[in-house]
Amino acid sequence: MADAPHTTDADVAPDAAPAPSRLRRFGQAVVDRLPQLSIAIVAGLALCASFPPFGWWFAAILAFAALGWLLTRPTTTAAGGFGYGLLFGLAFYVPLLPWISGLVGPVPWLALSLVEALFPALFGLVAVLVRRAPGWPLWFAGLWSAQEWLKSTVPFGGFPWGVVGYSQTGGPALPLAAFGGAPLLTFATVLLGFSVAALTLEVIRWWRSDAAARAAAPPAVVLPGLCISLVLLTTALAWPHVRKSGAGAGDEPPVTVAAVQGNVPRLGLEFNAQRRAVLDNHVRETLRLAEDVRAGRAPQPMFVIWPENSSDIDPLANADAGQAISTASAAIRAPILVGGVVAAPGYSRDNPVSTNSVIVWNPDTGPADRHDKQIIQPFGEYLPWRSFFSKLSPYAERAGYFVPGQGDGVVRAAGVPVGVTTCWEVIFDRAAREAVRSGAQVLAVPSNNATFDEAMSEQQLAFARLRAVEHDRYVVVAGTVGISAVVSPDGRELARTAFFEPAYLDQQIRLRTALTPATRFGPIIEALLIGVGVAGILAAMLHNGLFVPARIRGRRTTTDNGKGAT
Repeated sequence: MADAPHTTDADVAPDAAPAPSRLRRFGQAVVDRLPQLSIAIVAGLALCASFPPFGWWFAAILAFAALGWLLTRPTTTAAGGFGYGLLFGLAFYVPLLPWISGLVGPVPWLALSLVEALFPALFGLVAVLVRRAPGWPLWFAGLWSAQEWLKSTVPFGGFPWGVVGYSQTGGPALPLAAFGGAPLLTFATVLLGFSVAALTLEVIRWWRSDAAARAAAPPAVVLPGLCISLVLLTTALAWPHVRKSGAGAGDEPPVTVAAVQGNVPRLGLEFNAQRRAVLDNHVRETLRLAEDVRAGRAPQPMFVIWPENSSDIDPLANADAGQAISTASAAIRAPILVGGVVAAPGYSRDNPVSTNSVIVWNPDTGPADRHDKQIIQPFGEYLPWRSFFSKLSPYAERAGYFVPGQGDGVVRAAGVPVGVTTCWEVIFDRAAREAVRSGAQVLAVPSNNATFDEAMSEQQLAFARLRAVEHDRYVVVAGTVGISAVVSPDGRELARTAFFEPAYLDQQIRLRTALTPATRFGPIIEALLIGVGVAGILAAMLHNGLFVPARIRGRRTTTDNGKGAT
């Protein structure tokens, strides 16, 4: 039998060496780029801090200024732009979304953060490719708008949570929402950040040049200066009308509306096991409101808004639940918008399909108009690809069997057209816009945050504040555990409750009928902003010579190098 071939250390060394060598090169690359990596992380954290519960709106501008500096460095490659964008996105989304872990655990929270971080990563890659085109702050802002549209669309209907515009509800640029909603507010914010970076970098470059160069040409600050001025001027133009609406000026009729926050026995996933107690809590708090009205301690509301899931017992099928709601409605002598779970056609024990509905419950006649939630939450209210995902995680089966409804989002309560965007729906531009365009004179946001925390509720309230300005409507937020609030058309909170306690709000508002530019032309404005990003790509392709035949491009290159044509 022949001996096995004999190998020596010298024989295997050349083959074994590359692995540790590559590892060392990677480690050295990380060390060399540690300042840039740190800036990407700090910038992402700064963007997170611009959102509630911190609400440091100016931090978003600084975040994009830092990101712009990273992506325009000559040494940053396309792969580097992807990496910096990914790191920026992770530093932003991981601390923004920890409330998800309370529902499904840490793995889905981190997985969702990673998926969402891929969109800033894609932005970083493309931004590096277009940075050489003149006017890069404008192109960068358009590209960011494009990636926000993309992340709000895919996968599974998108995830608009984290759209930059929602971080600005406490800032001076909020009136821009009346002109173009969240997309325009996002565009303006990131344009400010990138323009600040361009302005600063150009001044530093000019200052570091020699005296002759400084005397020959001033710093090229016109374009970033114009971008900053345009944002400030547009904000100034929007502010007077928004402020006037918030002050209640005009001849619109005043009405009193109430929001009831009944609370739950305990927070967490056991919420569904507390269904009867939750319904009783909302009945009890409504009876307390009725007693205060009779005693003159509170004004009589025209209608009352209960939260999403305030009656998880189907009140249309369960006579006892329906009677409890009728008792509350009769006591307050006003219709109640009840958030209920209603069996859908085809319901069975094995396939418990339901609608997440808001039902107008009149004192004398009971159920009337109804809004079935149209934009339902994947992995929460329903499980896409159930047969697949149920095999990956035990949490998957916790997802509901809700089906989307139809309609325009408007119900009538005491003759008032009320636009309903139930919880998750409020973060999607189309939901409130469709309701207002269909005649809604006030917006209601019934929500259920009993499985989440106060930070999540603060973030959701920011969405409602932006919708108020965007559509020039009062917005009434009613939550099972809070935060409930009444928001004026200029985004101010007129009243709010604390988190995780029973309470009611009874507030006079005005019914409004005017349509803002954002309501009328929102999708067109968003398309134009995305078009800016597409134009940036085309401008970069032209500037970089990608549309020029190779023969001519080579001749141009040699001429530019002073070597003449070849």
